[in-house]
Amino acid sequence: MSVYVDQAANILDRMKMSHMVADSLDELHAMADKVGLKHEWFQDNPDHPHYDLCQSKRRYAISLGAVEINNLQLVSLVRKWRAEKLGGIKPDAPDASTAPVI
Repeated sequence: MSVYVDQAANILDRMKMSHMVADSLDELHAMADKVGLKHEWFQDNPDHPHYDLCQSKRRYAISLGAVEINNLQLVSLVRKWRAEKLGGIKPDAPDASTAPVI
């Protein structure tokens, strides 16, 4: 089980934001607490529950053990989670060591 942060740099006001996702909601909320995110910022998208986090919080999450993934790995995770919900397939974690970083 892991928490992941992608490399997105979506602009929100004057900040660049990334996504933080996890293999379970408990892990996701626990990391959000550790990095100082409010639970009201949680985005409860059924296919992609996540928190948006600014770059300084992203770096902090990585220092606490979050796995940095690229955008293709995030898409792969989301697809696996959807398949798990629909067919009982257990998703594998993305292999950050072999995937190209975008």
